[in-house]
Amino acid sequence: MTITAQQAAEVLATADQIFTPAEIEQTLDRLAMEITGKLSGEDPLVLCVLNGALIPTGHLLTRLNFPLRHDYIHATRYRGGTSGASLEWIGRPSTSLEGETVLVVDDILDEGVTLSAIVEACHKARAKRVYSVVLVEKVHDRGVGFVADFVGMTVQDRYVFGFGMDYMGYHRNLPGIYAVAGN
Repeated sequence: MTITAQQAAEVLATADQIFTPAEIEQTLDRLAMEITGKLSGEDPLVLCVLNGALIPTGHLLTRLNFPLRHDYIHATRYRGGTSGASLEWIGRPSTSLEGETVLVVDDILDEGVTLSAIVEACHKARAKRVYSVVLVEKVHDRGVGFVADFVGMTVQDRYVFGFGMDYMGYHRNLPGIYAVAGN
């Protein structure tokens, strides 16, 4: 299903702001300190999970003041929609993961299917260690039991968007995080 820009604007106009830009900035500062404490001596390869983690990764990388390299991986279940389907691999890292310490950055941990599959793929590619960080984790009892190593914020089980997360392809660029009204 696709929507128009006008429909996207209407969703935003009635949405509830869950996290302000200032709260997100504080969370990114905390995550950077935690990651630095764990990985600063590891020469990690940071993998951004496209498309959602593009904005969180960019903001996080500027806070990590130690040597690292970065690449991306693109796997999705949502394809611009509001519910997940089967996992589709769109792009794999151009860097070999063999022997690497990898930090996978994702926007949200919902059911854990996508992130779990990405971490598993990194292990199969013979990464030495694989860590994961999510900006947002949803609180609910669904999922595959995957636990991220670093979690920024938790949200109730609502459809959220902004700061990398989209609503039907829109609103990834918002500086705050919002929830669809009535959801």
